[in-house]
Formats: sequence, structure tokens, C-alpha cells
Amino acid sequence: MRFQKKSKRNFALLTIITSLVILASETALAQTADLTPLGAALAVGIAGGAAAIAMGMAGSAAIGAIVEKPEVFGKAFLFIVLIEAVAIYGLLVAILLVF
Repeated sequence: MRFQKKSKRNFALLTIITSLVILASETALAQTADLTPLGAALAVGIAGGAAAIAMGMAGSAAIGAIVEKPEVFGKAFLFIVLIEAVAIYGLLVAILLVF
């Protein structure tokens, strides 16, 4: 449990630092560089990373719930699908940015 809290904190810190660097570089390089590929990469990376963390927590809880009560399979499956939608939204944002 302690590792998960530290991992979440590190992920949030890395996300904030990356966002600040992007904002700073965007203002400094606005005249010389196109940052669309970097924005697309961040959209996929942050959405995928957040979905992976959520999938790890919700997936293990869903498996535990299904083992105890098999009738909750539909609800557990719905939660997993909704988490995957977050990663797909990140991919769609990246596709819209690039094209």
C-alpha cells in the first residue's frame, strides 16, 4: 500500500513538472517550433499512465469482488471499460492534434 501512495505521488509530481516545462517552452519557442507532436505524446502518455494506475487498482478490486460474489461481474466489467475509455480519449485527442 505504501508503494502505491509513493507511486501516485511521483506520477502526479512528474505530470506537474512536465506541464510546467511544456508551458515554459511553449512561450519561449512559440515563434520557432511546432509543439503539436509533443502535445500529442503528452495526451497519450498522461492518459495512458493514469488509466494504467486506475486499471491496476480497480482491476484487483474487481477480481476480488467477483471471487466473493460472481453476480457483480457486470458492474465490475463496466468499471474496467470506463477506465479504458480514458486511455482511448487520450488517443483520440492525440489523433485530433496531429491531423
